[in-house]
Amino acid sequence: MREIIFDTETTGLSPDSGDRIVEIGAVELDGLMPTGRTFHELIHPDRDMPAEAEKIHGISMEMLADKPRFADIADSFLAFIGEDANLVAHNASFDMNFLNAELVRIGKPKLSQTRVVDTLAMAKSKIPGAKLTLDALCNRFGIDLSRRVKHGALLDSELLADVYVELCGGRQRGMDLQADAPADDLAIAAPPQTRNWPKRTFFVSADEAERHRKFVAALDNPVWDRYADCLNS
Repeated sequence: MREIIFDTETTGLSPDSGDRIVEIGAVELDGLMPTGRTFHELIHPDRDMPAEAEKIHGISMEMLADKPRFADIADSFLAFIGEDANLVAHNASFDMNFLNAELVRIGKPKLSQTRVVDTLAMAKSKIPGAKLTLDALCNRFGIDLSRRVKHGALLDSELLADVYVELCGGRQRGMDLQADAPADDLAIAAPPQTRNWPKRTFFVSADEAERHRKFVAALDNPVWDRYADCLNS
């Protein structure tokens, strides 16, 4: 399933008060795996930049002087997100309100709220009582924050994509093949009946094996290690 993880930076807190988007960043996932496709634009807001906002994201009017207006990038952004991909954001109502306000301003239809996935709501449901800022969730899931000196739409989208994967079960969801098995049940389910499937052999290249070794080495208590003997026998 294709999903777009996105973030915006703005001149303030309310589009109804005249605040505008100054940056959009988005990354594409397919089946919870990054595809490598991203979208990123700095946007001239046609207004001033309040000092309070600049302190948060570090974007000054000097940086935006030669940047396009939202109307200039709207079609490319809409083409990137497509018509049916989930739109995933942290505290999504904030970003969606700004996006829809910008779209209405240039005579385009609003994006449907039915497409929206709010990671803040997901986190509240899964880990109630915890601190749920993006930084706090990255720390909770062991996601590297060393690049995040200030807020930035593309970087925050990349970090949120990692958080979203963890909220959906993580990169290792257990190796059971039973659809309704408990998350902590790592037993490999037996097939309901014996069938004579044709034998198929898949070869793993040395490069693929090395990339998999590095992937497993970066995981905390990887389930791969629990099944290594039986998988290699």
